[in-house]
Amino acid sequence: MISDFHFLRPWWLAAIVLPVIIVWLASRTTDIRRHWKGMIAPHLLDNLLIEPDQQRHLRPVWLLALVLALMAVGLAGPTWKREASPFAADTAALVIAVDLSRSMDATDISPSRIERAKLKIHDILAMRQGARAAVIAYAGSAHLVVPLTDDDALIETYTDALATDIMPKPGKDTPAALLLADSLLKTDGSSGTILLLTDGVEDAAITAAKSIENDILILGFGTAAGGSLNPARGNPGAVSGGHETASGLDTDALQKTATAMDADVATMTDGDTDIRWIARNIQANFVRQSSKDSDRWHDLGWWFLMPAALLFALSFRRGWVVKLMATMVAIRLLTPIEASAGEFADMWLTPDQQGRLAFEHGDFETAAKLFKDPPWKGIALYRAGHFDQAYDTFAASDTPESRYNQGNCLMHMGKFDEAVDAYRRALAARKDWPEAEANLAIAERLKKQQEDDDQAQEPNEKPDSIQFDDKGKRGKAGTVNLAEQTAEMWIRNIPISPADLMARRFALETKGARP
Repeated sequence: MISDFHFLRPWWLAAIVLPVIIVWLASRTTDIRRHWKGMIAPHLLDNLLIEPDQQRHLRPVWLLALVLALMAVGLAGPTWKREASPFAADTAALVIAVDLSRSMDATDISPSRIERAKLKIHDILAMRQGARAAVIAYAGSAHLVVPLTDDDALIETYTDALATDIMPKPGKDTPAALLLADSLLKTDGSSGTILLLTDGVEDAAITAAKSIENDILILGFGTAAGGSLNPARGNPGAVSGGHETASGLDTDALQKTATAMDADVATMTDGDTDIRWIARNIQANFVRQSSKDSDRWHDLGWWFLMPAALLFALSFRRGWVVKLMATMVAIRLLTPIEASAGEFADMWLTPDQQGRLAFEHGDFETAAKLFKDPPWKGIALYRAGHFDQAYDTFAASDTPESRYNQGNCLMHMGKFDEAVDAYRRALAARKDWPEAEANLAIAERLKKQQEDDDQAQEPNEKPDSIQFDDKGKRGKAGTVNLAEQTAEMWIRNIPISPADLMARRFALETKGARP
Protein backbone atom coordinates (compact mmCIF):
# COMPACT_ATOMS: atom_id res chain seq x y z
CA MET A 1 0.00 0.00 0.00
CA ILE A 2 1.13 3.55 -0.72
CA SER A 3 0.73 4.46 2.95
CA ASP A 4 3.43 1.88 3.80
CA PHE A 5 5.95 3.32 1.33
CA HIS A 6 9.21 4.34 2.97
CA PHE A 7 12.99 3.97 2.61
CA LEU A 8 14.98 1.43 4.61
CA ARG A 9 18.18 3.51 4.36
CA PRO A 10 16.94 7.09 3.82
CA TRP A 11 20.36 8.67 4.42
CA TRP A 12 21.42 7.48 0.94
CA LEU A 13 18.96 10.00 -0.54
CA ALA A 14 21.52 12.68 0.32
CA ALA A 15 23.63 11.28 -2.55
CA ILE A 16 21.12 12.75 -5.03
CA VAL A 17 22.99 16.05 -4.53
CA LEU A 18 25.99 14.51 -6.37
CA PRO A 19 24.37 14.26 -9.85
CA VAL A 20 23.07 17.83 -9.48
CA ILE A 21 26.62 19.04 -8.79
CA ILE A 22 27.97 17.04 -11.75
CA VAL A 23 25.45 18.60 -14.15
CA TRP A 24 26.24 22.07 -12.82
CA LEU A 25 30.00 21.59 -13.20
CA ALA A 26 29.57 20.15 -16.70
CA SER A 27 27.51 23.17 -17.79
CA ARG A 28 30.27 25.51 -16.59
CA THR A 29 33.02 23.65 -18.46
CA THR A 30 31.08 23.79 -21.76
CA ASP A 31 30.36 27.55 -21.50
CA ILE A 32 33.03 28.84 -23.95
CA ARG A 33 31.94 32.48 -23.70
CA ARG A 34 32.49 32.47 -19.92
CA HIS A 35 36.10 31.28 -20.40
CA TRP A 36 37.05 34.05 -22.88
CA LYS A 37 35.01 37.03 -21.77
CA GLY A 38 37.74 38.16 -19.36
CA MET A 39 40.41 38.12 -22.09
CA ILE A 40 38.68 39.43 -25.23
CA ALA A 41 36.51 42.49 -25.58
CA PRO A 42 32.84 41.66 -25.87
CA HIS A 43 32.40 43.29 -29.32
CA LEU A 44 35.29 41.19 -30.69
CA LEU A 45 34.25 38.01 -28.90
CA ASP A 46 30.90 37.91 -30.70
CA ASN A 47 32.69 37.78 -34.07
CA LEU A 48 35.53 35.48 -33.07
CA LEU A 49 33.47 32.86 -31.22
CA ILE A 50 32.02 30.03 -33.28
CA GLU A 51 29.14 28.59 -31.27
CA PRO A 52 28.33 24.86 -31.66
CA ASP A 53 25.04 23.74 -33.12
CA GLN A 54 22.29 24.87 -30.75
CA GLN A 55 20.28 21.71 -31.37
CA ARG A 56 20.01 19.86 -28.12
CA HIS A 57 21.15 16.25 -28.00
CA LEU A 58 21.02 13.80 -25.14
CA ARG A 59 24.34 14.46 -23.47
CA PRO A 60 26.30 11.75 -21.64
CA VAL A 61 26.55 13.87 -18.51
CA TRP A 62 22.78 13.92 -18.20
CA LEU A 63 22.62 10.14 -18.52
CA LEU A 64 25.38 9.81 -15.93
CA ALA A 65 23.47 12.08 -13.57
CA LEU A 66 20.31 10.01 -14.07
CA VAL A 67 22.25 6.81 -13.37
CA LEU A 68 23.66 8.22 -10.14
CA ALA A 69 20.20 9.38 -9.07
CA LEU A 70 18.74 5.92 -9.72
CA MET A 71 21.57 4.30 -7.78
CA ALA A 72 21.01 6.66 -4.85
CA VAL A 73 17.30 5.83 -4.74
CA GLY A 74 18.07 2.10 -5.02
CA LEU A 75 20.63 2.24 -2.20
CA ALA A 76 18.07 4.08 -0.04
CA GLY A 77 15.98 0.87 -0.13
CA PRO A 78 12.47 1.84 -1.24
CA THR A 79 9.84 -0.57 0.06
CA TRP A 80 6.13 -0.86 0.68
CA LYS A 81 5.80 -4.63 1.16
CA ARG A 82 6.28 -6.51 4.41
CA GLU A 83 8.25 -9.75 4.34
CA ALA A 84 7.06 -12.77 6.30
CA SER A 85 9.36 -14.85 8.46
CA PRO A 86 11.11 -17.68 6.56
CA PHE A 87 9.60 -20.05 9.17
CA ALA A 88 6.02 -18.94 8.50
CA ALA A 89 5.05 -22.32 7.07
CA ASP A 90 5.98 -24.01 10.36
CA THR A 91 3.13 -22.42 12.30
CA ALA A 92 0.28 -22.17 9.74
CA ALA A 93 -2.93 -23.20 11.52
CA LEU A 94 -6.01 -24.74 9.89
CA VAL A 95 -9.54 -25.17 11.25
CA ILE A 96 -11.62 -27.66 9.25
CA ALA A 97 -15.39 -27.18 9.56
CA VAL A 98 -17.24 -30.29 8.35
CA ASP A 99 -20.87 -29.99 7.27
CA LEU A 100 -22.87 -32.81 8.88
CA SER A 101 -26.30 -31.74 7.66
CA ARG A 102 -28.55 -34.51 6.31
CA SER A 103 -27.75 -33.66 2.65
CA MET A 104 -24.13 -34.76 3.16
CA ASP A 105 -25.41 -38.38 3.16
CA ALA A 106 -26.19 -38.06 -0.57
CA THR A 107 -24.58 -40.76 -2.70
CA ASP A 108 -24.17 -38.73 -5.91
CA ILE A 109 -20.44 -39.08 -5.27
CA SER A 110 -19.30 -42.50 -4.12
CA PRO A 111 -19.64 -43.68 -1.44
CA SER A 112 -21.26 -40.47 -0.11
CA ARG A 113 -20.48 -36.79 0.29
CA ILE A 114 -19.56 -37.09 3.96
CA GLU A 115 -17.36 -40.15 3.41
CA ARG A 116 -15.45 -38.36 0.66
CA ALA A 117 -15.09 -35.35 2.93
CA LYS A 118 -13.49 -37.55 5.58
CA LEU A 119 -11.10 -39.01 3.01
CA LYS A 120 -10.12 -35.47 1.99
CA ILE A 121 -9.31 -34.70 5.62
CA HIS A 122 -6.85 -37.62 5.59
CA ASP A 123 -5.25 -36.22 2.43
CA ILE A 124 -5.01 -32.71 3.88
CA LEU A 125 -3.30 -33.97 7.05
CA ALA A 126 -0.86 -36.03 4.97
CA MET A 127 -0.05 -32.97 2.84
CA ARG A 128 0.56 -30.83 5.95
CA GLN A 129 2.51 -33.23 8.15
CA GLY A 130 3.47 -31.62 11.45
CA ALA A 131 1.21 -28.57 10.99
CA ARG A 132 -1.54 -27.82 13.48
CA ALA A 133 -5.19 -28.40 12.64
CA ALA A 134 -8.55 -28.42 14.41
CA VAL A 135 -11.93 -29.91 13.42
CA ILE A 136 -15.43 -28.52 13.90
CA ALA A 137 -18.69 -30.34 13.07
CA TYR A 138 -21.84 -28.41 12.29
CA ALA A 139 -25.41 -28.90 11.18
CA GLY A 140 -28.16 -26.95 12.97
CA SER A 141 -25.50 -26.22 15.63
CA ALA A 142 -21.71 -26.08 15.64
CA HIS A 143 -19.43 -28.08 17.95
CA LEU A 144 -15.69 -28.48 18.48
CA VAL A 145 -14.49 -32.01 17.64
CA VAL A 146 -10.72 -31.66 18.09
CA PRO A 147 -8.89 -28.47 19.20
CA LEU A 148 -5.77 -27.22 17.45
CA THR A 149 -3.16 -29.98 17.55
CA ASP A 150 -0.40 -31.49 15.44
CA ASP A 151 -1.46 -35.04 16.44
CA ASP A 152 -2.78 -36.31 13.09
CA ALA A 153 -3.68 -39.71 14.56
CA LEU A 154 -5.99 -38.08 17.12
CA ILE A 155 -7.69 -35.99 14.44
CA GLU A 156 -8.20 -39.00 12.18
CA THR A 157 -9.66 -41.06 15.04
CA TYR A 158 -12.46 -38.56 15.58
CA THR A 159 -13.03 -37.47 11.97
CA ASP A 160 -13.44 -41.10 10.91
CA ALA A 161 -16.33 -41.31 13.37
CA LEU A 162 -18.15 -38.26 12.01
CA ALA A 163 -21.68 -38.95 10.79
CA THR A 164 -24.81 -36.90 10.24
CA ASP A 165 -26.79 -38.78 12.89
CA ILE A 166 -24.55 -37.63 15.77
CA MET A 167 -25.73 -34.05 15.38
CA PRO A 168 -28.37 -33.04 17.94
CA LYS A 169 -30.04 -30.40 15.78
CA PRO A 170 -30.99 -30.68 12.09
CA GLY A 171 -30.39 -27.94 9.54
CA LYS A 172 -27.32 -26.01 8.44
CA ASP A 173 -25.85 -23.17 10.52
CA THR A 174 -22.70 -22.10 8.67
CA PRO A 175 -22.45 -18.75 10.53
CA ALA A 176 -22.15 -20.60 13.86
CA ALA A 177 -19.35 -22.76 12.43
CA LEU A 178 -17.47 -19.74 11.10
CA LEU A 179 -17.72 -17.85 14.39
CA LEU A 180 -16.60 -20.89 16.40
CA ALA A 181 -13.62 -21.46 14.08
CA ASP A 182 -12.61 -17.80 14.22
CA SER A 183 -12.84 -17.69 18.02
CA LEU A 184 -10.73 -20.85 18.19
CA LEU A 185 -7.92 -19.15 16.23
CA LYS A 186 -8.23 -15.94 18.23
CA THR A 187 -7.99 -17.82 21.51
CA ASP A 188 -4.90 -19.62 20.23
CA GLY A 189 -3.38 -16.26 19.28
CA SER A 190 -2.39 -17.42 15.80
CA SER A 191 -3.35 -16.54 12.27
CA GLY A 192 -4.80 -19.28 10.13
CA THR A 193 -7.34 -20.47 7.60
CA ILE A 194 -10.89 -21.75 8.01
CA LEU A 195 -11.79 -24.56 5.58
CA LEU A 196 -15.45 -25.42 5.01
CA LEU A 197 -16.19 -28.92 3.66
CA THR A 198 -19.82 -28.56 2.60
CA ASP A 199 -22.40 -29.02 -0.14
CA GLY A 200 -23.78 -25.50 0.17
CA VAL A 201 -23.55 -22.21 2.05
CA GLU A 202 -26.61 -20.22 3.08
CA ASP A 203 -26.87 -16.47 2.55
CA ALA A 204 -26.72 -15.78 6.29
CA ALA A 205 -23.05 -16.78 6.23
CA ILE A 206 -22.23 -13.64 4.24
CA THR A 207 -23.05 -11.39 7.20
CA ALA A 208 -21.11 -13.59 9.64
CA ALA A 209 -18.07 -13.68 7.33
CA LYS A 210 -17.68 -9.89 7.55
CA SER A 211 -16.63 -10.20 11.21
CA ILE A 212 -14.17 -13.06 10.53
CA GLU A 213 -10.54 -11.95 10.70
CA ASN A 214 -9.07 -15.15 9.24
CA ASP A 215 -9.21 -16.33 5.64
CA ILE A 216 -11.93 -18.71 4.48
CA LEU A 217 -11.70 -21.55 1.97
CA ILE A 218 -14.72 -23.54 0.72
CA LEU A 219 -14.49 -27.02 -0.83
CA GLY A 220 -17.82 -28.07 -2.32
CA PHE A 221 -19.08 -31.67 -2.42
CA GLY A 222 -21.76 -33.05 -4.72
CA THR A 223 -22.88 -33.08 -8.33
CA ALA A 224 -25.28 -30.80 -10.18
CA ALA A 225 -27.83 -33.61 -10.49
CA GLY A 226 -27.89 -34.41 -6.77
CA GLY A 227 -28.48 -37.92 -5.48
CA SER A 228 -30.29 -40.29 -3.13
CA LEU A 229 -29.60 -40.15 0.57
CA ASN A 230 -27.81 -43.02 2.21
CA PRO A 231 -30.58 -45.41 3.35
CA ALA A 232 -28.46 -46.46 6.33
CA ARG A 233 -29.27 -43.13 7.97
CA GLY A 234 -32.64 -42.91 9.61
CA ASN A 235 -33.18 -39.15 9.58
CA PRO A 236 -35.97 -37.98 7.25
CA GLY A 237 -35.00 -36.32 4.00
CA ALA A 238 -36.75 -34.83 1.02
CA VAL A 239 -38.99 -37.36 -0.66
CA SER A 240 -39.25 -37.58 -4.42
CA GLY A 241 -40.81 -40.61 -6.09
CA GLY A 242 -40.62 -42.58 -2.85
CA HIS A 243 -36.87 -42.07 -2.45
CA GLU A 244 -35.03 -39.71 -0.12
CA THR A 245 -32.98 -37.29 -2.22
CA ALA A 246 -30.64 -34.35 -1.79
CA SER A 247 -30.43 -31.38 -4.12
CA GLY A 248 -27.45 -30.94 -6.41
CA LEU A 249 -24.46 -28.70 -5.83
CA ASP A 250 -25.20 -25.27 -7.31
CA THR A 251 -21.65 -24.18 -8.22
CA ASP A 252 -22.76 -20.77 -9.54
CA ALA A 253 -24.63 -19.93 -6.34
CA LEU A 254 -21.72 -21.24 -4.27
CA GLN A 255 -19.28 -19.07 -6.23
CA LYS A 256 -21.45 -15.95 -5.79
CA THR A 257 -21.82 -16.58 -2.06
CA ALA A 258 -18.08 -17.17 -1.68
CA THR A 259 -17.31 -13.95 -3.55
CA ALA A 260 -19.64 -12.02 -1.25
CA MET A 261 -17.87 -13.64 1.73
CA ASP A 262 -14.44 -12.80 0.27
CA ALA A 263 -13.63 -16.51 0.32
CA ASP A 264 -11.90 -18.81 -2.17
CA VAL A 265 -13.98 -21.71 -3.45
CA ALA A 266 -13.30 -24.96 -5.31
CA THR A 267 -15.12 -28.24 -5.86
CA MET A 268 -13.95 -31.71 -4.90
CA THR A 269 -11.86 -33.62 -7.44
CA ASP A 270 -11.04 -37.32 -7.65
CA GLY A 271 -7.29 -36.64 -7.62
CA ASP A 272 -5.19 -34.41 -5.38
CA THR A 273 -5.71 -31.19 -7.35
CA ASP A 274 -8.08 -29.84 -4.70
CA ILE A 275 -5.70 -30.82 -1.88
CA ARG A 276 -2.80 -28.99 -3.50
CA TRP A 277 -5.09 -25.98 -4.03
CA ILE A 278 -5.95 -26.01 -0.33
CA ALA A 279 -2.27 -26.29 0.70
CA ARG A 280 -1.25 -23.37 -1.56
CA ASN A 281 -4.02 -21.14 -0.23
CA ILE A 282 -3.27 -21.99 3.40
CA GLN A 283 0.38 -21.09 2.88
CA ALA A 284 -0.42 -17.89 0.95
CA ASN A 285 -3.00 -16.80 3.53
CA PHE A 286 -0.65 -17.35 6.45
CA VAL A 287 2.26 -15.55 4.77
CA ARG A 288 -0.01 -12.58 4.02
CA GLN A 289 -1.42 -12.52 7.56
CA SER A 290 2.02 -12.86 9.13
CA SER A 291 3.39 -10.09 6.92
CA LYS A 292 0.87 -7.62 8.34
CA ASP A 293 2.53 -7.75 11.76
CA SER A 294 6.06 -8.51 10.59
CA ASP A 295 8.90 -6.08 11.21
CA ARG A 296 10.71 -7.34 8.11
CA TRP A 297 10.39 -5.27 4.91
CA HIS A 298 11.11 -6.47 1.38
CA ASP A 299 13.94 -4.35 -0.06
CA LEU A 300 12.88 -3.35 -3.61
CA GLY A 301 15.94 -1.21 -4.36
CA TRP A 302 17.40 -3.88 -6.63
CA TRP A 303 14.74 -3.03 -9.24
CA PHE A 304 16.79 0.10 -10.01
CA LEU A 305 19.85 -1.97 -10.97
CA MET A 306 18.93 -2.89 -14.58
CA PRO A 307 17.88 0.60 -15.80
CA ALA A 308 20.92 2.10 -14.08
CA ALA A 309 23.24 -0.43 -15.76
CA LEU A 310 21.67 0.19 -19.19
CA LEU A 311 21.87 3.98 -18.92
CA PHE A 312 25.42 3.79 -17.60
CA ALA A 313 26.48 1.82 -20.69
CA LEU A 314 24.84 4.38 -22.97
CA SER A 315 26.53 7.31 -21.22
CA PHE A 316 29.83 6.73 -23.06
CA ARG A 317 30.24 8.66 -26.33
CA ARG A 318 31.79 5.98 -28.51
CA GLY A 319 30.13 2.98 -26.94
CA TRP A 320 33.38 1.03 -26.62
CA VAL A 321 32.46 -0.11 -23.08
CA VAL A 322 29.23 -1.60 -24.41
CA LYS A 323 31.14 -3.46 -27.11
CA LEU A 324 33.65 -4.76 -24.56
CA MET A 325 30.88 -6.01 -22.30
CA ALA A 326 29.09 -7.68 -25.23
CA THR A 327 32.34 -9.42 -26.23
CA MET A 328 32.90 -10.72 -22.71
CA VAL A 329 29.35 -12.04 -22.53
CA ALA A 330 29.73 -13.76 -25.92
CA ILE A 331 33.00 -15.41 -24.83
CA ARG A 332 31.35 -16.67 -21.66
CA LEU A 333 28.37 -18.02 -23.57
CA LEU A 334 30.68 -19.96 -25.91
CA THR A 335 32.63 -21.40 -22.97
CA PRO A 336 31.36 -24.69 -21.47
CA ILE A 337 28.86 -23.94 -18.70
CA GLU A 338 30.53 -26.26 -16.21
CA ALA A 339 33.79 -24.35 -16.52
CA SER A 340 32.48 -20.82 -16.57
CA ALA A 341 29.17 -20.69 -14.68
CA GLY A 342 30.75 -20.06 -11.30
CA GLU A 343 33.26 -17.53 -12.59
CA PHE A 344 30.58 -15.77 -14.64
CA ALA A 345 28.33 -15.48 -11.58
CA ASP A 346 31.27 -14.22 -9.49
CA MET A 347 31.76 -11.37 -11.99
CA TRP A 348 28.32 -9.93 -11.34
CA LEU A 349 26.97 -11.28 -8.05
CA THR A 350 28.25 -11.45 -4.49
CA PRO A 351 28.16 -14.83 -2.69
CA ASP A 352 25.10 -13.72 -0.72
CA GLN A 353 23.31 -12.72 -3.93
CA GLN A 354 24.14 -16.08 -5.50
CA GLY A 355 22.94 -17.79 -2.34
CA ARG A 356 19.64 -15.90 -2.46
CA LEU A 357 19.06 -17.01 -6.07
CA ALA A 358 19.75 -20.64 -5.12
CA PHE A 359 17.47 -20.27 -2.06
CA GLU A 360 14.57 -18.91 -4.13
CA HIS A 361 14.95 -21.84 -6.55
CA GLY A 362 14.73 -24.34 -3.67
CA ASP A 363 18.39 -25.42 -3.83
CA PHE A 364 19.02 -25.00 -0.11
CA GLU A 365 22.18 -27.15 -0.06
CA THR A 366 23.91 -24.84 -2.56
CA ALA A 367 22.50 -21.74 -0.86
CA ALA A 368 23.95 -22.83 2.50
CA LYS A 369 27.40 -23.13 0.93
CA LEU A 370 27.18 -19.73 -0.82
CA PHE A 371 25.71 -17.57 1.95
CA LYS A 372 28.16 -15.56 4.04
CA ASP A 373 25.45 -13.73 5.99
CA PRO A 374 24.93 -15.84 9.18
CA PRO A 375 21.11 -15.50 9.47
CA TRP A 376 20.51 -16.47 5.84
CA LYS A 377 23.12 -19.24 6.02
CA GLY A 378 21.33 -20.63 9.06
CA ILE A 379 17.94 -20.47 7.32
CA ALA A 380 19.34 -22.30 4.28
CA LEU A 381 20.84 -25.01 6.50
CA TYR A 382 17.49 -25.30 8.32
CA ARG A 383 15.58 -25.71 5.07
CA ALA A 384 18.16 -28.27 3.89
CA GLY A 385 17.49 -30.35 7.02
CA HIS A 386 20.88 -29.76 8.68
CA PHE A 387 19.36 -28.66 11.97
CA ASP A 388 22.49 -29.12 14.09
CA GLN A 389 24.58 -26.94 11.76
CA ALA A 390 21.77 -24.40 11.50
CA TYR A 391 21.61 -24.23 15.31
CA ASP A 392 25.36 -23.51 15.53
CA THR A 393 25.02 -20.78 12.91
CA PHE A 394 22.08 -19.10 14.66
CA ALA A 395 23.89 -19.33 18.01
CA ALA A 396 26.57 -16.95 16.70
CA SER A 397 24.25 -14.00 17.43
CA ASP A 398 22.13 -13.15 20.49
CA THR A 399 18.96 -11.58 19.05
CA PRO A 400 15.29 -12.52 19.60
CA GLU A 401 15.08 -13.80 16.02
CA SER A 402 18.21 -15.90 16.56
CA ARG A 403 16.74 -17.40 19.76
CA TYR A 404 13.50 -18.17 17.93
CA ASN A 405 15.37 -19.87 15.09
CA GLN A 406 17.45 -21.86 17.58
CA GLY A 407 14.23 -23.08 19.16
CA ASN A 408 12.93 -24.28 15.78
CA CYS A 409 16.16 -26.23 15.20
CA LEU A 410 16.02 -27.80 18.67
CA MET A 411 12.41 -28.87 18.08
CA HIS A 412 13.47 -30.83 15.01
CA MET A 413 16.40 -32.29 16.96
CA GLY A 414 14.01 -33.56 19.65
CA LYS A 415 15.55 -31.37 22.38
CA PHE A 416 12.26 -29.98 23.64
CA ASP A 417 13.62 -28.83 27.02
CA GLU A 418 16.24 -26.63 25.35
CA ALA A 419 13.69 -25.45 22.77
CA VAL A 420 11.39 -24.21 25.55
CA ASP A 421 14.27 -22.21 27.01
CA ALA A 422 15.14 -20.71 23.61
CA TYR A 423 11.53 -19.62 22.92
CA ARG A 424 11.23 -18.10 26.40
CA ARG A 425 14.39 -16.07 25.89
CA ALA A 426 13.11 -14.89 22.52
CA LEU A 427 9.80 -13.78 24.10
CA ALA A 428 11.63 -12.09 26.99
CA ALA A 429 13.41 -9.86 24.47
CA ARG A 430 10.43 -9.40 22.15
CA LYS A 431 7.00 -9.30 23.76
CA ASP A 432 3.74 -10.37 22.08
CA TRP A 433 5.32 -12.50 19.33
CA PRO A 434 2.52 -14.83 18.10
CA GLU A 435 4.79 -17.27 16.24
CA ALA A 436 7.13 -17.68 19.22
CA GLU A 437 4.21 -18.04 21.65
CA ALA A 438 2.60 -20.72 19.47
CA ASN A 439 5.87 -22.67 19.13
CA LEU A 440 6.53 -22.35 22.87
CA ALA A 441 3.15 -23.93 23.62
CA ILE A 442 3.94 -26.82 21.26
CA ALA A 443 7.41 -27.29 22.77
CA GLU A 444 6.03 -27.34 26.32
CA ARG A 445 3.42 -29.92 25.35
CA LEU A 446 6.00 -32.15 23.64
CA LYS A 447 8.34 -31.76 26.60
CA LYS A 448 5.63 -32.90 29.00
CA GLN A 449 4.72 -35.81 26.73
CA GLN A 450 8.37 -36.85 26.60
CA GLU A 451 8.64 -36.69 30.39
CA ASP A 452 5.47 -38.75 30.80
CA ASP A 453 6.79 -41.37 28.38
CA ASP A 454 10.07 -41.58 30.29
CA GLN A 455 8.24 -42.11 33.59
CA ALA A 456 6.06 -44.81 32.07
CA GLN A 457 9.08 -46.87 31.04
CA GLU A 458 9.79 -48.51 34.42
CA PRO A 459 12.30 -51.40 34.67
CA ASN A 460 10.84 -54.88 34.35
CA GLU A 461 12.04 -56.68 37.48
CA LYS A 462 11.90 -60.49 37.80
CA PRO A 463 10.13 -61.99 40.85
CA ASP A 464 12.27 -63.67 43.54
CA SER A 465 10.22 -66.89 43.35
CA ILE A 466 7.10 -68.39 41.73
CA GLN A 467 4.70 -70.60 43.73
CA PHE A 468 1.85 -72.71 42.34
CA ASP A 469 -1.27 -73.80 44.20
CA ASP A 470 -1.38 -77.52 43.43
CA LYS A 471 -3.80 -78.37 46.22
CA GLY A 472 -7.19 -79.08 44.81
CA LYS A 473 -6.22 -77.70 41.41
CA ARG A 474 -8.59 -74.76 41.92
CA GLY A 475 -8.50 -71.28 43.25
CA LYS A 476 -9.57 -70.15 46.66
CA ALA A 477 -13.10 -68.82 46.98
CA GLY A 478 -13.43 -65.22 48.04
CA THR A 479 -15.14 -61.89 47.50
CA VAL A 480 -14.07 -58.85 45.51
CA ASN A 481 -14.52 -55.38 46.95
CA LEU A 482 -15.91 -53.30 44.07
CA ALA A 483 -14.93 -50.10 45.84
CA GLU A 484 -11.31 -51.02 45.39
CA GLN A 485 -11.61 -50.88 41.60
CA THR A 486 -10.35 -47.57 40.28
CA ALA A 487 -12.33 -45.20 38.10
CA GLU A 488 -9.89 -45.86 35.29
CA MET A 489 -10.76 -49.59 35.39
CA TRP A 490 -14.46 -48.77 35.13
CA ILE A 491 -13.92 -46.42 32.20
CA ARG A 492 -11.98 -49.08 30.32
CA ASN A 493 -14.94 -51.46 30.67
CA ILE A 494 -17.47 -49.00 29.21
CA PRO A 495 -18.09 -49.90 25.55
CA ILE A 496 -18.32 -46.45 23.94
CA SER A 497 -17.15 -45.33 20.49
CA PRO A 498 -15.90 -41.86 19.47
CA ALA A 499 -19.16 -41.37 17.58
CA ASP A 500 -21.26 -42.11 20.69
CA LEU A 501 -19.04 -39.86 22.77
CA MET A 502 -19.41 -36.96 20.35
CA ALA A 503 -23.16 -37.46 19.99
CA ARG A 504 -23.65 -37.29 23.78
CA ARG A 505 -21.34 -34.31 24.20
CA PHE A 506 -22.96 -32.37 21.33
CA ALA A 507 -26.40 -32.99 22.80
CA LEU A 508 -25.31 -31.73 26.23
CA GLU A 509 -23.70 -28.65 24.67
CA THR A 510 -26.89 -27.88 22.74
CA LYS A 511 -28.86 -28.01 26.01
CA GLY A 512 -26.41 -25.59 27.58
CA ALA A 513 -24.72 -28.22 29.79
CA ARG A 514 -21.17 -29.49 29.78
CA PRO A 515 -20.19 -33.14 30.01
